[in-house]
Amino acid sequence: MQITRSSSTDTQKGPADYFTGDVYIDAVAAPAGTSTFAAAAVHFSPGARTAWHTHPHGQTIFVTEGMGLCQREGGPVEIIRPGDRVFFEPEEHHWHGAAPNRFMVHIAIQQTDESGKPVTWGRHVTDEEYGTPPTSTD
Repeated sequence: MQITRSSSTDTQKGPADYFTGDVYIDAVAAPAGTSTFAAAAVHFSPGARTAWHTHPHGQTIFVTEGMGLCQREGGPVEIIRPGDRVFFEPEEHHWHGAAPNRFMVHIAIQQTDESGKPVTWGRHVTDEEYGTPPTSTD
C-alpha cells in the first residue's frame, strides 16, 4: 500500500501549448509498476478548454463541479454537468472545458500506450469552434 499525502504534490498550471485559459491540474493517480492508468482532477476557469487531442486507449472524464462543454470531431458541442461521465473512444479527436460563464472540474482517466504516452495534442480550439454552447432545457 502507498499513501501519497495531498501536501506532497503541488497543483500544476495547465500548459498554454495544450489549454486555452486558466486550467489547473491535480494528479490523482500515476502509472506505477505494471499499471498504465493515470487520473487527474482538472480545474477549468470559465471559458477555459483543452486543445483538440486524442488518447491511444480512450479517455473517461467525470464531471464533479460546475458546467462544461465537450465535443468530438464532427459532432455537436455537448453540455456536461456534475455526475455526467463522458467516454472518448481510442484515437477519437475531441476537446473539453468549462462553459463560458461557469467553472468546471472533472476527473480525467486515461491509459498510457506502450511508450508511456497518454495523449497526443493537436491545435487549439478556435473561438468559433467553441462558439456559443447549446442552451439547456433541464
